Amino acid sequence: MRNIKLTIEYEGKDYNGWQKQPNHLNIQGEIERAIESVTREEVELIGSGRTDAGVHAFGQVANFKIESDFPIEKMATAINSQLKKSIRILKAEEVPIEFHSRYHCHQKTYAYIIDNSEQGTAIYRNTTYHVSQPLNVEKMQEAAKYLVGEHDFSSFKSSGTSSKSSVRTIYQAQVLKEQARVIIMLTGNGFLYNMVRIIAGTLVEIGLGNREPKEMKEILEAKDRQKAGKTLAAQGLFLMNVNYEEKKV
Repeated sequence: MRNIKLTIEYEGKDYNGWQKQPNHLNIQGEIERAIESVTREEVELIGSGRTDAGVHAFGQVANFKIESDFPIEKMATAINSQLKKSIRILKAEEVPIEFHSRYHCHQKTYAYIIDNSEQGTAIYRNTTYHVSQPLNVEKMQEAAKYLVGEHDFSSFKSSGTSSKSSVRTIYQAQVLKEQARVIIMLTGNGFLYNMVRIIAGTLVEIGLGNREPKEMKEILEAKDRQKAGKTLAAQGLFLMNVNYEEKKV
């Protein structure tokens, strides 16, 4: 038995999220189908976590087990030949049999990308969220600092969260400006349902001057979803990478 780890990039626009489900186009199901076409074995692809409909990834990680002796150095190219261009296997590698892409994950980094130009963008409209009014990035960054550390993030989760605990640790929270783009980067040991998109919505309100940066601390302490900003659209969200090495705050 072999355990294969994949690093995956995808544009989520046309997919109903990562998770396999009947009668809906999804990332997991498409990759499983491609693997089975190449190896002639039925597989279960285990992702590091789910991404919702419309969410993208530069570095999703998943693993599967096979008996096939298909050469590992040819596997990424072979699987990609069976996939739509909106999903790419960046790397395939053989890992210890006990490796589990979800259970062994120590941290993830997400980016939320905002197009802050006045008129918006035609080319990147499916991979950014448009805010036409100028954002105060300095105030957004000041507010983001309150997120770092271990907190109860109940104020930043949508209903339907299956996690028993809302406590998570954020190792790094940054708001960057790159030409007309504002990029919110969050690295943590885990994220609640819609957590990044709600944090992004709250930071946008701060950037627009509708809230003060210090309110981020008050929102955290309230543990009340109604106190935070709106959930921004899925198309601006990217899973950047998944790390399997432990990191402390």
